[in-house]
Amino acid sequence: MTRVGRALAALRRRGDEEAGGRTARTRGRTTAALAVVAAALPALHSLVPGALGLGSLLETFLPWTGPAVLVLSAVALLRRSVLARVALLLPSAAWLGLFHGVLLPGGPEPAPGAAVLTVVQHNVSDVNPDPRAAARALAGAGADLVALEEVVPGARPAYEAELSPSLPHRAVVGTVGLWSRYPLTDVRPLDIRPEGVGPGWSRGLRATARTPHGDIAVHVVHLPSVRLRATGFDTERRDGSARLLGAALRAEALPRVLVLGDLNGTLDDRGLAPVLDRLGAPDAGAADGFSFSWPASFPAARIDHVLARGATVVRLRTLPATGSDHLPVVARVALPQLAGEP
Repeated sequence: MTRVGRALAALRRRGDEEAGGRTARTRGRTTAALAVVAAALPALHSLVPGALGLGSLLETFLPWTGPAVLVLSAVALLRRSVLARVALLLPSAAWLGLFHGVLLPGGPEPAPGAAVLTVVQHNVSDVNPDPRAAARALAGAGADLVALEEVVPGARPAYEAELSPSLPHRAVVGTVGLWSRYPLTDVRPLDIRPEGVGPGWSRGLRATARTPHGDIAVHVVHLPSVRLRATGFDTERRDGSARLLGAALRAEALPRVLVLGDLNGTLDDRGLAPVLDRLGAPDAGAADGFSFSWPASFPAARIDHVLARGATVVRLRTLPATGSDHLPVVARVALPQLAGEP
């Protein structure tokens, strides 16, 4: 018998021994209690205190509460507990209530008459061993817009050489860049530098893409990293940068807006609320599955995003690894006709 088989057999014997006269309807109380906890985490995550970053930490990995339900279900079956199996309906319903959209095929349909752009977002990593190969892979996606983060000076010529033939218009500010099929105007730095960060930190730009379908304000951003420390989940700088980005979006005059970037947070993370509150529906419903983008070696969260206002993300997926610790994200964005457009 394998080690796993012996463990399962031991669990069955333990269940029989602990039953001690309990029926299948009454035993499994511990498993049932854990099921209630597993239901509370996704259903009530917004009530988890923000102290020590606990709320953001839970929300970053919220989809992973699903596997916990599967483990508890296996235990309930082995214990032959009706009580536990009934209790497991709670976390199952809570999890599906949050994430059922990513399990359904396809995303929203473009509105009649809408034009569709292909957009790539990628943190290419400042230590990417082969930036030319990474850029070549991104160029092969057939994108109309490509947003990059961690574009260090030594690697910039490689990205320009591979992307410029199909995307001749570009703007680079600090370590973020935008390559476009269409002319870019009104290019300027986007000040998202949080308090306590030096003046040399430049990780945001704003540009107007002059597409045949109308002008689009494109914001390319790289919010500060979060850190798990002995004192908790440190999101202070990321959250401060998100508030500045939210203020910039509030002041944006163009009706069509794209936010492309490594936000170092998921769409469930409360720290990104200042950004998401200034945009339309998030891109989660358009994703193929969860489309986790980080870390590339074992994707566990999607912190790279294509977000829109006055437009709709209708399809989103990840691309194969490029030598970065992030996976590229490619999205199709529908641009509905504006009033007065032909």
